Amino acid sequence: MITLKRPNEEYEPKALAFKQEFFDNGETTINGSELLDRMDSYDEWLKSVTDNASHDTVNPSWVVTDTYFAFDENDDIVGIIDLRHELNDFLKDFGNCGYSVRPSQRRKGYATKMLKLILERAREIGMISCSFQ
Repeated sequence: MITLKRPNEEYEPKALAFKQEFFDNGETTINGSELLDRMDSYDEWLKSVTDNASHDTVNPSWVVTDTYFAFDENDDIVGIIDLRHELNDFLKDFGNCGYSVRPSQRRKGYATKMLKLILERAREIGMISCSFQ
């Protein structure tokens, strides 16, 4: 079972361990993380992610984006996924969704489950009107 949860202060230790696992595996990019891989401060990153989730506070260089950690049944972060409400010129080649699964948790079906959940979110906010099985 996977649940998507918005980042918050409580998740900092788990988020930093998640980030470090990518680096320990020689990966320097965490897709769908709104630059978690490039931020030195979790607090700065959290403020950016929180601000970018609202039309009123989104960074003018970004688009409104919902970012979620994917937690497994043990409440461990297994992935991260974002949903971009619209696309700008830079994002048009990347699409409305970005995601990553931590290296140790790949090939277990988590990405499929994360994508299904983010499609439900897209439907809730009116981005899509069809249903998926």
